[in-house]
Parts: sequence; C-alpha cells; structure tokens
Amino acid sequence: MRGPATATVAQLSAFDEIVDVRSEGEFAEDHIPGALNCPALDDAERARVGTIYKQRSAFEAKKIGAALVSANIARHLNERFIDRPREWRPLIYCWRGGSRSGAFAHVLHQVGWRVGRLDGGYRAYRRAVIADLERLPRALRLRVVCGLTGTGKSRLLRAIRDAGGQVLDLEALAAHRGSVLGGLPDAPQPSQKMFESLVWQALRGFDRKRPVYVEAESRKIGMLRVPEALITAMWAAECIVLEAPAGVRVQLLKREYAHFFDQIDALVQRLECLLPLHGHAIIGKWKELALARRWDKLIVDLLVRHYDPAYTRATGKHYAALSHALKLALGSADDAAFAALARHCLGTENLREQVKA
Repeated sequence: MRGPATATVAQLSAFDEIVDVRSEGEFAEDHIPGALNCPALDDAERARVGTIYKQRSAFEAKKIGAALVSANIARHLNERFIDRPREWRPLIYCWRGGSRSGAFAHVLHQVGWRVGRLDGGYRAYRRAVIADLERLPRALRLRVVCGLTGTGKSRLLRAIRDAGGQVLDLEALAAHRGSVLGGLPDAPQPSQKMFESLVWQALRGFDRKRPVYVEAESRKIGMLRVPEALITAMWAAECIVLEAPAGVRVQLLKREYAHFFDQIDALVQRLECLLPLHGHAIIGKWKELALARRWDKLIVDLLVRHYDPAYTRATGKHYAALSHALKLALGSADDAAFAALARHCLGTENLREQVKA
C-alpha cells in the first residue's frame, strides 16, 4: 500500500485505537468516544498560524505550521506510541480529513503501522451521528421506567444492567439527575455535541432484538436536549412504573443528594430557582428547613409541593402507554430489593417472548 488507507465511520471498530489530532479545544467540545487526543496543533498554535495566514501570507502560515506539526508529531510518537507493536492499527482524524490528519497518518505509515485515515474527518463523523440519532431510536424496543422522584429509577436501571439487561442511562451520559437540584457536584455536563456522541455510541451497541430500558425524561436533562427522535420514541414506548413509600423515597434521596448536606449555600441558591413557581413564603420555608438541617421534612415538602405534581403532569402528558404499564413496588432501599425487581422485569419480558413464540 502506497499510503494510509481511508476509512468510513462505519469502519471505526476495525481499528485498535482512534487518534484525534485536532486541538484540545476542538476535542473538548466533541470527539469520537474513546478517541485519544494528540493535537497536531494545540489551541494556541492554531490561533498563531491562523493569524499569520490572515495578516501575512498563506505560504508563511504553512511554513510555520508545518514546523509546529512536525515537532508535535515527533513528540506524540515518542511519548504516546513508541511502545505500540507492529500489528497496531490506528485510525487518525482531524476536522475534515485534511493536512493535520494527513501529515500524522503519513508519519505513522512510514514507521510501518497499518494506518487508517477517516475520510471527511470529524465533519463526516458528525454527519453520521446526526443521521443515526434520527434513525436508530425507531429500531429499538424501548421500555421506559417511570416513577415519582426518589423511587429509585436510576438504581433500578443499574440493577437491570447488572442482571444482564440492556440499559440506556441518559442521566449518566448527561452527568445530571434531571431536576433543578440534579447537577452533579464534581462532574460538569458535557457539551450538547458530546452528549449526542455518547448517546450515539450507546445506541449503536444495542441488540435490536432485545428490549432497552431507559428512564422517563423530559426534552432536557439539565442544560442538554435529548435527541428529538429518541424522546419521541420514548414517549411512544411501553412503560414500567416504579412505586415506593415515602420513607423509602426519603432514604434514597438523602443518599443521592448527600453533597448538599455540606453545601447548604448551594442548595439555597438552587431553591431560589423555584421562586417563580412557589413564591417567597414557601421558598423561605424551604430555606429555613435547609439551614436547620431538617432534611426529612424538607425532602417530603419538596416532593409533595413541587416534584410529585410536576412529574405527574409531565408523564401523564407525554407517555401514552402509562395507563397500562407494568407496576413494580419497591419495599426498601437495599440493593437486594432493586436486584429482585430487576429480575422480575427481565423475567416478565422473557415470559412475554415465550408466549409470542
């Protein structure tokens, strides 16, 4: 072969490693999940070369850019790839499959590795993601787990996954629990494009012959939008309703939101976002309960006044199959209780398949 082979998005799995040679800023906004970032030009270098291109000449920019790219490729080769075996097969991509990935792939090819170069680069990948996010949800057998706030829907999803079921955990991918208090303390949300890439990766990995369990969501999880075709498919899917007594819900919520116990100022600030809905008197009462650390009372009041009515309205409006959903009763907050419900879910699904057969 005279040079690096070109590859399409459909061939990603044929390579041992995917190397994104765009800058760290481009990579942070979005990238192929699992890719390794080895910038041919970092953010500062790209800005420098771009300025020279505009203010001086294309020739000067290319000359300086080539020197920078060469030095960076040498550094990455020495620091990242020097121990890769002869059989290693990397795929290289940049923004549009141009000079950055071309130079990088050429050097690795000259070493003797079987290098692939993504045809069309990141732009081709992004077009494939958009197309697949429109197509793939319609092919899935979704089972939507509904239930009031604090009933342990995310815990049930994890238990189903542990029991061998297929799970799409959108809140984990979005790094957000989906409510006004749902931001994770040490994990900022990804960009919208990165979230879509993560959803795309998950959807591509599912067996279409088996059901996929997903938690009921609205159009947005925190600041991120659920892909339109996916939320439409979820709203039309079969439902499972998880129910739990108030005491169990309080236990679960205290575990999930324990970080607020030491960040009362942050909790108070988030509660103020509900001011237009509930007014100064109720928000003031909630602040007092938080400052007094009366967590059980605060949680119950939030559930009764805010979360339960809002969730009931939203699910009743969007999930058409809710009225004939399978109902599961959670008796305790223990892992064993969730494991039992997960087995019941999967067992019910298997029984239905046997009846159909």
